[in-house]
Amino acid sequence: MRVMVHIDAAEAWREALARRLPDAEVFTSAAPLAERRRADYLAAWKPSAELLGEPTRLKGIVNLGAGVDALLNNPGLPRGVPIVKLRDAGMAGPIGDYVRYGLLHFQRDFDRYARQQSRAEWHEHPLVDKADWPVGVLGLGAIGARVAAMVAADGFPVHGWSRSPKRLPGVTCHHGEGGLMTLLGRVKSLILLLPDTPATRGIIDADVLAALPEGATLINPGRGSLIDAAALLEALGDGEAEGRLRGALLDAFPEEPLPGTSPLWHHPRVLVTPHMAGPTPLAEAVDQVVDALRALEAGEPVETIDPEAGY
Repeated sequence: MRVMVHIDAAEAWREALARRLPDAEVFTSAAPLAERRRADYLAAWKPSAELLGEPTRLKGIVNLGAGVDALLNNPGLPRGVPIVKLRDAGMAGPIGDYVRYGLLHFQRDFDRYARQQSRAEWHEHPLVDKADWPVGVLGLGAIGARVAAMVAADGFPVHGWSRSPKRLPGVTCHHGEGGLMTLLGRVKSLILLLPDTPATRGIIDADVLAALPEGATLINPGRGSLIDAAALLEALGDGEAEGRLRGALLDAFPEEPLPGTSPLWHHPRVLVTPHMAGPTPLAEAVDQVVDALRALEAGEPVETIDPEAGY
């Protein structure tokens, strides 16, 4: 079995996989072209179209992250090659912490205090109890369900939404279009953990934002394609004064890095982070990658992604 690795810190991944797969030949995408062409499997994060086209006998791809949208949208993706994605693999914890920070940022008025500091203004805001700060989580897959549970354990009432019915302890679950509108009308903070699919692209549009209560907040550690940026800016309003939407914490964008010309960089009520909410932890992820490669090589059943259906 010959495995090519393509990701930042590829050498660390190569070493970890080589230790777990002593009978395999593991190399990085920095290897000579002749070596790359002979790869049986590709373990990669956001490979280029050119790299995807180099192996002549590729038998499987393991996507080194929870989101497969970049891979599925890659014009170089070979047809008929099984694709396996990681299931959480330790990413839910950091993403949950990111969400918890965002919730406290707004629930404890740190956004308002930061703006007051710039004006040397001393003014205390009344504390809103966590029990009076309902949170909505859109997307209840492996990561979304874990994040919803973490937020609920912190004492926030949590509403979750998925396209089909789900039941989660401590979470009020909604589904379908009607369930989405019900959830939107009840929450102070909306968390986006949906996949990138044709059905979810631009789902956070003017109508959805208008359905949120006045002064609601948005936290997106998920996919940049979910948000209509023009609608978001309209809901946020101009300048220091709060619009219908109080603020947003954004980690993912349709174009990354976020262009320097984007008005999101300079909006006083938007906090931008560089897609760092859920890095893939090497130790936890390697186990899943090894299991997937062994199953693919042995012809055993393994959960794969249908490029035509998305998630």
